[in-house]
Amino acid sequence: MAGRIEGRVAVVTGGCSGIGLATVRRFAEEGAKVVIGDIDDDAGVKLVADLGGIQSATYVHVDVTDKGQVDGLFKTAKDTYGSVDIAFNNAGISPPDDDSILDTDLEAWRRVQEVNLTSVYLCCKAALPYMLEQKRGSIINTASFVAVMGAATSQISYSASKGGVLSMSRELGVQFAREGVRVNALCPGPVNTPLLKELFAKDPERAQRRLVHVPMGRFGEPDEIAGAVLFLASDDASFITANTFLVDGGISGAYVTPL
Repeated sequence: MAGRIEGRVAVVTGGCSGIGLATVRRFAEEGAKVVIGDIDDDAGVKLVADLGGIQSATYVHVDVTDKGQVDGLFKTAKDTYGSVDIAFNNAGISPPDDDSILDTDLEAWRRVQEVNLTSVYLCCKAALPYMLEQKRGSIINTASFVAVMGAATSQISYSASKGGVLSMSRELGVQFAREGVRVNALCPGPVNTPLLKELFAKDPERAQRRLVHVPMGRFGEPDEIAGAVLFLASDDASFITANTFLVDGGISGAYVTPL
């Protein structure tokens, strides 16, 4: 039986780890050709080999804050596989020096904004001309549950950047709805990724403050988020655009979480 996105071409940034990696694998399983953008070249080359080589996937080294490199990423998808049908703009950072507004300096603020927000702007700007020419496409931008509620742990630039991703996704979803292009913001809750594991290792108390607020009592898994991305990318979501798609274990719906 054909996959849900059989024959489509997907671009995934941050595709070598965490949610991005799980999504790359899920897209490939569902029949898509996947162009993986990341800065981990060794992992990218190995991932392409694991997926069956150029017939299934291509890796591109890309700094998502560099317009020329981002444009090149999407051009590679078009030149290699013939279209750009899906863009999962997922790359992001959450560095330890992004903390309370009282402690986060301007350099840290700007670095997070560039990687988390400006990169999504650049990816959307690069993907949209291909999709508008085709009269079809699905863009999924990774925001966060902190885009819709205050974070239990201070990370001022991260939270602000994800709010920007959400707002931009809504605007683009509305703007291009009648031209065959859907744009949605994926808002994961805390997910068991390398970023979270690093937080646990460096500051277990801070990580625990995240977990205590999740009604399900656990963090999400990358494969669970990848399933949501696949849904938004597929025709199953054909009437969904400009949406805040929360996959957060109930955290945004909880007033008090029982312990």
